[in-house]
Amino acid sequence: MIARFRGSVAVPPWGMALTAMLSVQLGSALSVHLIRSVGPAGTAWLRLSMGALIFLAVKRPPLSSIRRGDVPALLALGVTTGLVTTVFLAAIARIPLGTAVAVEFLGPLTVAAVRSRSARALVAPALAGLGVALLTEPWHGGINPAGLGFAGLAAIGWATYILLTQRVGDRFSGIGGLTITIPIAAVTAAVAGIPQAAGHLTPGIIATAAGLAFLLPVLPFTLELLALRRMTPTAFGTLMALEPAFGVLLGLLVLHQTPSALQVVGLLLIVLAGSAAQRGGLRHSRDVELSTREAVLRSVSSADC
Repeated sequence: MIARFRGSVAVPPWGMALTAMLSVQLGSALSVHLIRSVGPAGTAWLRLSMGALIFLAVKRPPLSSIRRGDVPALLALGVTTGLVTTVFLAAIARIPLGTAVAVEFLGPLTVAAVRSRSARALVAPALAGLGVALLTEPWHGGINPAGLGFAGLAAIGWATYILLTQRVGDRFSGIGGLTITIPIAAVTAAVAGIPQAAGHLTPGIIATAAGLAFLLPVLPFTLELLALRRMTPTAFGTLMALEPAFGVLLGLLVLHQTPSALQVVGLLLIVLAGSAAQRGGLRHSRDVELSTREAVLRSVSSADC
């Protein structure tokens, strides 16, 4: 299945997912410098707040079409987005970007393994775990427990995010769901972000945050939402296997974090583990049509009330 943008340009869902990953890792790498000024939570709050303003400027939130049953998923996705953004930034402030992404990837990979009926997919988390061990090299004694802990929390949140994004994406057309969830995420991050950033805000920092907001969350979250309308959580989660590779590459190019030969082997193991369960990843057209039809019927019902 493919998605079509204006002008009848066909874009496969995996293409949108890969573009989203590249944008996420570039935004994360460039955020390290902002973290040094306003802290991880402050950076998360600024980026999400700017992202919320961009989404709200593009589209009005579809508040009239929200049904009571939609509220838990919207709130959960917004809060999850805010928490994942904050803890991941806290991770990359302490450990290399590629390592943080590799640990975070264990979340989507677990989603793929649990939901897959393939024995090959069930072996993938163990293989990825070995890859993470090679990336972190704990036998050298230089491991940062706090950094790995934050990355582990991001893994749990990322797995939850994938499932919730698909549900919200099926319910609201276009970027309607994001105009609701990203402001919720910004408010969530503000709890720790405002105190951390207070006294450090300058016009330059605000302008930097606005630019980073396009790279993350605006562009990737939009592309992920569109991709998840056409992909199963299993396919999306396993496709994320390439994200650690993007993380290592951009960590090298932007942050000059050079991996060792053993860490490169670990990275390849993680990519292999994630790629093992790619087959059967597209959602059945009937499922997509039913989700779309349900959204339309709910919107019409809401308009009639």
